[in-house]
Amino acid sequence: MYYFIGIKGTGMAALAQIMFDLGYNVLGSDKEDHFFTEIPLIERGITIYPFSANNIKEGMTIVQGNAFRDDHEEVVRAKELGLKIYSYQEMVGKLTKKFKTIGISGCHGKTTTTSMMAHVMNNIRGSNYLIGDGTGYATKENEYFALEACEYKRHFLAYNPYYAIITNIELDHIDYYKDIDDVILAYEQYANKAEKMVIACGDDPYTHSLNVDKPIFFYGLDDDNDIIAKDVEFGDDGTSFDVFVEGNYYGHFDLPLYGKHMLLNSLAVISVCYYERIDAKEVSKYLKTFQGAKRRFKEKVIGDIVTIDDYAHHPTEVKVTIKGARQKYPDKEIVAVLLIHTWSRAAKFKQEFVDALNLADKAYVMDVYVDRKEDVEPFDAHEIIKLLDNGEYINNDMADKLLVHKNAVILFMSSKEIYVLQKAYEEKLKNL
Repeated sequence: MYYFIGIKGTGMAALAQIMFDLGYNVLGSDKEDHFFTEIPLIERGITIYPFSANNIKEGMTIVQGNAFRDDHEEVVRAKELGLKIYSYQEMVGKLTKKFKTIGISGCHGKTTTTSMMAHVMNNIRGSNYLIGDGTGYATKENEYFALEACEYKRHFLAYNPYYAIITNIELDHIDYYKDIDDVILAYEQYANKAEKMVIACGDDPYTHSLNVDKPIFFYGLDDDNDIIAKDVEFGDDGTSFDVFVEGNYYGHFDLPLYGKHMLLNSLAVISVCYYERIDAKEVSKYLKTFQGAKRRFKEKVIGDIVTIDDYAHHPTEVKVTIKGARQKYPDKEIVAVLLIHTWSRAAKFKQEFVDALNLADKAYVMDVYVDRKEDVEPFDAHEIIKLLDNGEYINNDMADKLLVHKNAVILFMSSKEIYVLQKAYEEKLKNL
């Protein structure tokens, strides 16, 4: 019996689904508030309790979510009973030893690339997957395991990848990492755990500096890469391109997604498929049917308005999301609405957020979302707003502000609960 403390967390929910699919008894606890990750848990019949020390029983094996400290009442009770307690990454690490794990890391693009990898590999060869959008699936018969491998606090060093994918390297999680050199060191440590090879985005400014003692192959648009996309066409119906591997033509691909970042994500998937000797036509067939990950450029159309929900929370992600919207909707006004998570991120990247948001025609910024203690000064969102070309403050009670926009794309971007404002706006829009 595996008991998950914080079972609605995106990684925890996905892991719980995998453990259930593999035949284990699974239950867990979390806040009673609805969260989208609970839907597949409920569909599987996995019981979710409100937090209580009384939930913890003899004979359980505990999986402790990273958001919960050792003084949490259920953790305290588990220790009193002498139960075995695994962290999330320790439990995932055990699974990575059972399959050919395709570990997908990077400061941006992990979730989409893992979703894309899972979609393609599962349709062609059969693959288990754990995606950081709360999606998990497994059968014992599958050979492969597509895994989103997060660098936060070096969690990905608990994993044993067959392929180590690195989509990019950039400074983030500055409540943990000292500087960019510390981030690079973590990725080196991760890459050197690869059993077969490392596959990295060669267009990234830092990946070529990695000190790796495993075979490493680079993908991208630049000519010095091993896997190169050529004859690229960005259109309002997606992206098409040809792929060459070490100078030899591999195949033509049509991607129903937008932006250079999505093209690069697909090259990571194509690279693995090439080295696994999968026919390019099969890969192309399933890339063409990929619909994207949860909370990544998720669109709704209401009259002449398109709302887009996206997980973008770092300036680089904000920038590529706005550019993707421009590619798909060149004739609409692009409106950005941003909720930044943590004071440290907002302060460190203040100017970068300004530069990214200025790519939109109009930008709205909410109060910084704080859900953990930080040893930094509080950050006022107006410090960003006053530097914007066309920016305003907004909060959950100000959805009316957005009604002035016509024939527009409204981008709601955050890793946190920006959906409260989005839902309020969409309801007002429907009632006009």
